[in-house]
Amino acid sequence: MATTSEPQARIVTLDIVRGIAVMGILAMNIVAFAMPQAAYQNPKAYGGSEGLDLAVWWFNFVLVDGKMRGLFSLLFGASMLLVIEGAAAKGENPASVHYRRMGWLLIFGLLHFFFVWWGDILYQYALIGMIAFLFRNKPIKALIRWAIGFLLVQWLLMALISFQFFTVAEQAAAPGVSADVLAQWSQMKQGFMPSAAELAKDIAVYDGGYGSIVVHRAGQAGFMITGLIFVGMETLAYMLIGMAALKSGFLTGAWDNRRYLRWMIVAYAISIPLYMLIAAWLAGSGFSVTTVVAANLGATVPIRPVMIVGHAALIILLTRNGGALVERIAAAGRMAFTNYLGTSIIVSTLFYGYGGGLYGDLSRAESYLVVFAMWALMLLWSKLWLDRYRFGPFEWLWRSLARGKVQPMRREAAAI
Repeated sequence: MATTSEPQARIVTLDIVRGIAVMGILAMNIVAFAMPQAAYQNPKAYGGSEGLDLAVWWFNFVLVDGKMRGLFSLLFGASMLLVIEGAAAKGENPASVHYRRMGWLLIFGLLHFFFVWWGDILYQYALIGMIAFLFRNKPIKALIRWAIGFLLVQWLLMALISFQFFTVAEQAAAPGVSADVLAQWSQMKQGFMPSAAELAKDIAVYDGGYGSIVVHRAGQAGFMITGLIFVGMETLAYMLIGMAALKSGFLTGAWDNRRYLRWMIVAYAISIPLYMLIAAWLAGSGFSVTTVVAANLGATVPIRPVMIVGHAALIILLTRNGGALVERIAAAGRMAFTNYLGTSIIVSTLFYGYGGGLYGDLSRAESYLVVFAMWALMLLWSKLWLDRYRFGPFEWLWRSLARGKVQPMRREAAAI
């Protein structure tokens, strides 16, 4: 007699792509953990912009930055749709199930932001996921049209911000410039090329104790709104593309190899050369603030989703035949929520003053030693955990809270 039931049959391809995404996200987030925030957008601001550090920046800018976040967003949209459809199939209220999940995810995100790390994306996923629910019944073509529309709005917004930077920079360089314009330009460029004094101040904060860091982070609460402005429409677009990719069979692995290969080749033929040109433009400008803003915020918006689709197609192609490594990647993907939060807890403790105190000490390239170590940990522990338990720790907690009932955890509880 079965007293509990296993979760609905999983789509392994989703777990595999999610596993790559959660590992890949750390490849960019490590910069934001290890050094001042401006280093994420501008290698000249901090962390090294020559030699191996520059090579690492090139690789990340072209192939990783924003793409892993995009993959994660696609998978979030697809998984969200699966939960909604699963609830409807079981006779539950899909809206109730969905909004309880998003409500608790929002709480997780806020706790993560204020008490662990300022770079949280969970609160964004929760808020944007509440909107994405409205599109659940749209057909594939409609989802793609809406996604393109949201991406266009995001691109126009970023173009306006870039134009403002160019305008103020030009005014600040003009003869007889006013003190107000100089002050405005100084403030605008702080996020992309902070002064030595601002960098020292930032490092001093994160070399301090836990309490002082939490207080400082509370003062950064407005950053959550800024984050929604900068990537909100784009994230919603990716979630809708994820829904469409699920409905079409793309994310379930239902397509044949030749079709995935065609999509991958076309996506990469479009996106890689364009990203290389933008990277060359950035490096050639000496990473000037206006170029950094225009390139990172505006120029990449219409190209990024093309490369994300190429990455997804490549991952599916390379992992179709399974194997020991693929199983471990899939396990990491099944526990993506735990791995994302667990990585934040471990890595922030390693770098901040209340732990290892390495903040600001490693170069861009050196910080990847931490990335490789965390990847190994994810691959090792995720499968070991799931061999004994039905959910990752944070997945179990989220599921139990959203359902208002403690969920069975050990696999032995599945049948008696």
